[in-house]
Formats: sequence, C-alpha cells, structure tokens
Amino acid sequence: MIAWRVAQELHDGDVVNLGIGLPSLVANEVTSDIEILLQAKNGLTGIGEMPDEHNIDPDLVNAGGQPITATTGAW
Repeated sequence: MIAWRVAQELHDGDVVNLGIGLPSLVANEVTSDIEILLQAKNGLTGIGEMPDEHNIDPDLVNAGGQPITATTGAW
C-alpha cells in the first residue's frame, strides 16, 4: 500500500533514486502511462513480474533480498 501511494506521486520526467527494501517495490506500482528514470544503488533486478520457468536466469538476483539473521560469531 505504501509503495502504491509513493508511485502516485511520480510524474513524467521524474528521476527517482530508489533505496533498498520498500522503495524498490515502488517500481512495481508505477503506471505505464508515465516515463520516469529509476536509479537504485542495489540495481533494478527483481522488480516487475516474476519470471516464468522459461525466463529464469540463475545469474540474476534481487539485491534487496530477504532479511537474514546473523548467528552468534558470524561476520
């Protein structure tokens, strides 16, 4: 819901720097009737529709990833 609301603030010609996590979800909510430039430090892999079994590339990953839990003594 928050990502959808942020996407409503975007307009033609906007330059948007997306962070990691929730901001990356904004790209999924942008309508196709506006043209914007998205930039993200973590890359833009992992946004949009999930690939089907014929379009999976194991060398590409979503840099935002899932939360991890560090164990005691982990670096």
